[in-house]
Amino acid sequence: SENEKLKSRLANQSVGDAASSAKEIAGMKILTLQVADVDMNGLRNLGDQMKEKIGDGVVVIASVMDGKVNLMATATDAAVKAGIHAGNLIKAIAPLVGGGGGGRPNMAQAGGKNPAGVADALKKAEETVAEQLA
Repeated sequence: SENEKLKSRLANQSVGDAASSAKEIAGMKILTLQVADVDMNGLRNLGDQMKEKIGDGVVVIASVMDGKVNLMATATDAAVKAGIHAGNLIKAIAPLVGGGGGGRPNMAQAGGKNPAGVADALKKAEETVAEQLA
């Protein structure tokens, strides 16, 4: 558990400045991130922290760990009211990493087997958010 704490502290530091790289789509912020070696629990914690930092919007984080991909999307209440559905967002991007998943409007996750698809999945996340807000 000491190891896990260290990893999550490292991940937190690497994303500390990431909040400033959030893009704005239709008045909502979207932050897409790739981190290394973070498990699903770590991604959820990270997502919650990022959500607090960006204000209203969506956070999508991908992590490659042991050759597998973890994807997590989380949305603020205001984003959900505006039409964002994290579960549908994850369903749209998970196939790009060779996986599947889903979840609730405010939080969803997926796993995949194709790390090479991560950049495409994160790009598609932005497109999907734009479609959901349209």
